[in-house]
Amino acid sequence: MLKPKFNNYRNLFDISGIWKFKVDRNNEGVKNKWYNGFEEDSEIAVPGSWNEQLDNLDLLTYVGKAWYAKNIFIPKNFKRKRVWIRFDSVDFHSSLWVNGKFIGNNGSGYLPFDFEISEFVKCGENNIIVLSVDNILTDDTIPQGIQAEYYKNENRLRDETYPAARFDFSPNGGIHRPVYIYTTPQVFIEDIIIKTKLTSENSSKVSLQISTNTKIKGELHINISGSESICKETVELNSDSISLEVAVDNIKLWGLKEPNLYDLSIELVSENKTVDSYSLSFGFREIEVKGTNFLLNGKPVYMQGFGKHEDFPAFGKGFNYQSLVKDFSLMKWMHANSFRTSHYPYAEEVLEMADRNGFLIIDEVPAVSLDFRKVNGGTLKSHKQFINRLVSRDKNHPSVVAWAVGNEPNLVGEESYYDGRGEKYWREVFQTVRELDDTRPVTVPNCQRAGINDPVFLFSDFISINRYYGWYEHPGQIKYGIQLLEREMDDIWNKYHKPIMMTEFGTDTIEGAHSIADQMFTEEYQAKFIEMYIKLLRSKNYVIGEHVWNFADFRTPQHFRRMIFNRKGVFTRTREPKLAAFRLKELWS
Repeated sequence: MLKPKFNNYRNLFDISGIWKFKVDRNNEGVKNKWYNGFEEDSEIAVPGSWNEQLDNLDLLTYVGKAWYAKNIFIPKNFKRKRVWIRFDSVDFHSSLWVNGKFIGNNGSGYLPFDFEISEFVKCGENNIIVLSVDNILTDDTIPQGIQAEYYKNENRLRDETYPAARFDFSPNGGIHRPVYIYTTPQVFIEDIIIKTKLTSENSSKVSLQISTNTKIKGELHINISGSESICKETVELNSDSISLEVAVDNIKLWGLKEPNLYDLSIELVSENKTVDSYSLSFGFREIEVKGTNFLLNGKPVYMQGFGKHEDFPAFGKGFNYQSLVKDFSLMKWMHANSFRTSHYPYAEEVLEMADRNGFLIIDEVPAVSLDFRKVNGGTLKSHKQFINRLVSRDKNHPSVVAWAVGNEPNLVGEESYYDGRGEKYWREVFQTVRELDDTRPVTVPNCQRAGINDPVFLFSDFISINRYYGWYEHPGQIKYGIQLLEREMDDIWNKYHKPIMMTEFGTDTIEGAHSIADQMFTEEYQAKFIEMYIKLLRSKNYVIGEHVWNFADFRTPQHFRRMIFNRKGVFTRTREPKLAAFRLKELWS
């Protein structure tokens, strides 16, 4: 489904805010029919993680089930329309009831899901919406989960985190993005795919695929406009989908310094009457990886920016406009031009902000640290389904310039990963995304333990590596670490002859800690480490970009190597700059 809109044919209202909340530690909610309503433990703000909002209920590290409920009024004039509910993101699994009637399940986090509830709501009355949420992950899910007993069985108790997680960020639970009630006409525009192919600096072909929810006989009135209309087309429709290509002239390209956006407006007309309309923004731009370059509109660009996280005090992973504006303002202040949505898709509002401000995004699937000892057919099925949903949501954003279909597979260093299993798995994953989108390059960031024989390199359009010589390996020895890194990068280039992107590098840093010597955890060490890495990267003509890990400190599962947060941010969790932020501003100017 397209993102809900408010216009002459569609209604939209946000039902986020304060909801009733109840913890279900014993998984008794369904048995006790909480879907009809319940006596709450507390109120909770939506969007937002339950972990930090309600740590007074011992939820900071809670992994399990909880319930949300809210009474909403549905207007009488919705009766003749199709009524839908949309959750922009719930982590990780959820089940929905409306007025005590079961509606459906959603099996993954980080992406929106919609249910039609026309038959279940009472127009002109209050209605009760109830959602159960479960943030338990398994071997079959994306991301994968891990059980506490795995650490004992694998004789690596010192690796155990609390709560147990395969990734180095908190497995927060909750409704993390806005919730909407919206309407569509009975027959409506269901999906739009836009692809642009530049024919010159000021002209382009535009391929459109437009689908409706059912077969209809009528017309589509199409208009592409910037400051003025540049293309108008009327096409007949006698099915539930149509594909067409139009040529447009006098365009302005979307780019880093001039992120020119155009509006595509479509009206669905039947029996000489407009029954639906939809509009969205897009940009004329083209991406290509060629030789040693990453090309935007035929010209090389060098990506400089960050790996980030959706993480902020009290909100947890909950979307909020204040941190959105703050983070973009800080990245612009530092002259960053790109970031990776590590390690999951971010809110669509983030992509829209990047579209408007000319940032390049590597859009990532949450297949983080896949353990191929536990990978199975269910894992692969979940992985493919997630890719399908991600591409469906983000396909029209000009800021999205690449797909990262995983991150740091085989972090545990399992030898069987290299016996053909890993190659077979990744061949299917890369094939899936390329069948859905042939306009963007695809990559998977590689960890040092997986090494230069990682099968993801065989299929990646450009090679992405996360490296920490001088931190995790050879701690305190930056110069020696740089020598090892240069040797490895040259080996990778000589083996694969694909451009390389440094998608992670950095050091944990305690704000206010200082030293005149190379002392780990000080601000000087972090600034020097980053500067020396960048100096090396800029000396290699096959390097296409550098993303510092991380933009800001973020909360992690508890472990002796983490003092509450991963502190590799060049900003603190509350966005105060460390010395490295000022150093990066100088280097990126």
